[in-house]
Amino acid sequence: MSLLRLDDISLAYGHHPLLDHASLAVMAGERVCLIGRNGEGKSSLLRIVAGTVRPDGGSRVLQPGLRIATLDQEVACADTATVYEIVSGGLAALGAALAEYDRLSTQLAEGADGDLLARLGAAQQILDSQDGWRFQQRVHTVITELGLDPHARMGELSGGWRRRVMLGRALVAEPDLLLLDEPTNHLDVDAILWLENYLASFTGGVLFVSHDRAFLRRLATRIVELDRGVLSSWPGTYEDYLRRKAEALAAEETRDALFDKRLSEEEAWIRQGIKARRTRNEGRVRALEAMRRERRARRERAGRADLRLDTADASGRLVFETDHLTLAYDGRVMIRDLSVTVQRGDRIALIGPNGAGKTTLLRALLGDVPPASGSVRRGTRLETAYFDQQREQLDPEATVMDSVGEGRLTVSIGGRQEHVAGYLRRFLFPPERLRSPVRMLSGGERNRLLLARLFARPANLLILDEPTNDLDTDTLELLEEILLEFTGTILLVSHDRAFIDHVATATWVFDGAGCVHEYVGGYSDLPPRPPAPAPGASQAPVEPRLPHTETAAAAPRRKRSYKEQREIDELPQRIEALEAEQASLQAAIAEPRFYEQDQATVARLFDRLAAIEKELSEHYARWEALESS
Repeated sequence: MSLLRLDDISLAYGHHPLLDHASLAVMAGERVCLIGRNGEGKSSLLRIVAGTVRPDGGSRVLQPGLRIATLDQEVACADTATVYEIVSGGLAALGAALAEYDRLSTQLAEGADGDLLARLGAAQQILDSQDGWRFQQRVHTVITELGLDPHARMGELSGGWRRRVMLGRALVAEPDLLLLDEPTNHLDVDAILWLENYLASFTGGVLFVSHDRAFLRRLATRIVELDRGVLSSWPGTYEDYLRRKAEALAAEETRDALFDKRLSEEEAWIRQGIKARRTRNEGRVRALEAMRRERRARRERAGRADLRLDTADASGRLVFETDHLTLAYDGRVMIRDLSVTVQRGDRIALIGPNGAGKTTLLRALLGDVPPASGSVRRGTRLETAYFDQQREQLDPEATVMDSVGEGRLTVSIGGRQEHVAGYLRRFLFPPERLRSPVRMLSGGERNRLLLARLFARPANLLILDEPTNDLDTDTLELLEEILLEFTGTILLVSHDRAFIDHVATATWVFDGAGCVHEYVGGYSDLPPRPPAPAPGASQAPVEPRLPHTETAAAAPRRKRSYKEQREIDELPQRIEALEAEQASLQAAIAEPRFYEQDQATVARLFDRLAAIEKELSEHYARWEALESS
């Protein structure tokens, strides 16, 4: 039996319907990825499933007693509430008791009070009667795994951290159906990997919107596409969807071309002279009218964005050079003793935990943040375009057109003048959107607008801080192509693993403890590493398996003991065996009929896969420690 079923759903907010008699069913154990262009109505569909938006027509049928938890694209909650209160709030009344118990416990730690003790006892009674301690552990686990401070106020957190809190709220509820709208936005790679493992072992149904190709490849058991108001289901892998969708679009193009040719022939016939009109067949005329109506009703697939980057004259060979650079923020050392060189043409990805100092380092390289010690040397003839992840360069009250033209009707692209409206049309902004204020745009539209604004200015240095959030797959792939053709220098902050693999020639890994390690290649070229510590946690820096640009002189090594030498001889065989088992499990999970097994078997296999990943990280860390001893 399906957890949820939508039948013949219709919804319209403008000229074209977002949903045109669409139907959808989600079964227990399924992980359905909903994809489509920005603005197609994916978030609206999730809200219909959640019951917060009523469709214009059709029906919504839920399994009796179904529990649904949601993560919306937009975050809205009280600024004075603590992280613990918001996350535990996903448990409804029990969550309120947990939050009360946590708050009273904190207050009692500062001094005993009779009234506080009585209230604490009442909260404890509720938790005792409703198995609350198990859920308390669950709340603590989710908060810890997402790297959250339970006592931080929501008003003190950035948009990314607030979104992470709301994700915790959705996960803690143990729902039957999870609805996640772009869950990986603003999460660092370690948090994304944790979420992948969590969802992979989740026994309920999951309906999620994501354009993170690595994420959906790992998780999706079925792809559902929303295209021009119509839902279509594509069982199998993401690669299966791409292949079959390309075939379907080619067939649609051929069918439309034949239809248009026949319509053109009929229009020519109806316009013939007196002799033809005398012999006109009324049935043929009625058929022509029907063809005209069908042609008018046809919704053309939205074109692909036409992104072009106006490259400035080449910069000097040296772009940036740091010498023992240390950066601090609010009394905390973010970057420690960093010596690196960036040369013209480098494409460097920066990854690491949120708050590890990636954006701070970018701003220091540009001269916006002074170093605590050390120095930054900047190259000559730098023309910089900076993509800000907070989109602070966009005025929410300015129109789309003014955000690019800044009061002018034309922009200079490649040395020639182009009308702003025509330029924005290449970024998929139709004429009716040009006078809309920025605040009315979706997240994906704002990102496209910021790209349009940046690409209208000649540059030989691109600083891109989370450019992929909210972009649909087509625009992501086009952006990759543009960056690969760009002859200047790119510094890129992203947690999109596929994007990094396609664009980066080198990767800087921030370990969260002040150290930055350099590797050649993209994300897939990085060595296995243990999970990053939660923000604020103390952990020894992770030693890289490749040397840093400047390596301290090697200290004399002590002789290994017999036990250590035997361990270092055996570790490669253990690692090889675990990797073989890991590959076998991954192949089994990729089988189309894998999820037809009972849920206990599926969960057991995913638990074993997670255990293997943990063992491999531990073995690699131990091997490195022994090699360096």
